[in-house]
Amino acid sequence: MSEPILGVRDLVMRFGDETALEVDDFSIQRGETITLVGHNGSGKSTLMRILALLLAPTEGGVWFDGQPVDFRSRSTLALRRRMAGVHQEPLLCRMSVFNNVALGLRFCGVSGREIGKRVDPWLDRFHIAHLRDRPARAISGGEAQRVSLARALVLDPDVLFLDEPFSGLDAPTRERLLADFQEILGETSVTTIFTTHDRNEALVMGDRMVVLEAGRIAQFGEPDEIYRRPASEGVARFVGVENRIPGTVVDFTDNRVRVDFGEAEVEARGSVAPGQSVLLCLRPEDVTLAAADTGAADAAVQTGGENVLVGTVVRILPSDSSIRVVVDCGFPVVALVTRAAYRELKLEPGDRARVSFFATDAHLIPQVSVPPAPTAARLRPGARRRVQAWWRGH
Repeated sequence: MSEPILGVRDLVMRFGDETALEVDDFSIQRGETITLVGHNGSGKSTLMRILALLLAPTEGGVWFDGQPVDFRSRSTLALRRRMAGVHQEPLLCRMSVFNNVALGLRFCGVSGREIGKRVDPWLDRFHIAHLRDRPARAISGGEAQRVSLARALVLDPDVLFLDEPFSGLDAPTRERLLADFQEILGETSVTTIFTTHDRNEALVMGDRMVVLEAGRIAQFGEPDEIYRRPASEGVARFVGVENRIPGTVVDFTDNRVRVDFGEAEVEARGSVAPGQSVLLCLRPEDVTLAAADTGAADAAVQTGGENVLVGTVVRILPSDSSIRVVVDCGFPVVALVTRAAYRELKLEPGDRARVSFFATDAHLIPQVSVPPAPTAARLRPGARRRVQAWWRGH
């Protein structure tokens, strides 16, 4: 892997008395695409502004191309000129498409003849050459975002920042632009930091993904690993793990874990000691759904690592290309099936159904027990308030 081009160490960002961001160590390799994901208020925008050298952290350091950044120095402006950004709104000026793409080059003092040589290839790459002389205010939203992306990349930046650039587009336009832009990123190898609320965008675009929770990095790694093996319930919820079932480990042998849910026991893979409370995470697309056979057992752990549960269909939730079926097995299990498979199953609410999944598809997250509420009756009023505030924060 190449050397990091950008990173932070022991980073703390406070606004007044509130700590908005706290990151111990985080670095981005040259040429890779990083996606920053998380709910509103998780710290994505704050981290991006610090990495873009637009916001000085309260504590800690930022490194760019191997050198520490001094936010008080005028040299920081020179570093910012090696970066470019695209926002959710294209922010185009009242001029032609060509002149909008050329705007940054003019600010950098590039000559007129050289500007044409550099702008026209980018108009071709983003399929907007036919709009070259059209007023930027007279084009569609998807076309405007293509202009904005071309304007950033024509500068040949070392680092490109994308702040949810596709979120304001309709689905077909977003899919086409994502496909084109992914191809362009592969050709340019520009280091890219990309924030998004869309799980599919994060999975498709990122070489690595950062999940932020309450100003901290909850998980950082390859998107598929985070999707399959989330580190916490918050990460699991964000990446779409709809089956999050609390249970207790009752047996562990040779990487085979048996988990008791009260109504049933299932097998998973992992290394968790008996007696440990866990959250079993299972993606709905990993659940196989079938009509229940007459007289089938309500729950069983099958040989070969396949778990089979029988329950009652309680909800059917259609979407554009698939159907979510919720089955009550003593606890709800969500299965995702195609519309064709659902028509063949002919299941309705109230019908008995069999759900099955392999132990290798079940991911266990050990649960940390929350301490019981402290008894504050014998404490002085000030101490009582401090203890109760501490407990509420856990």
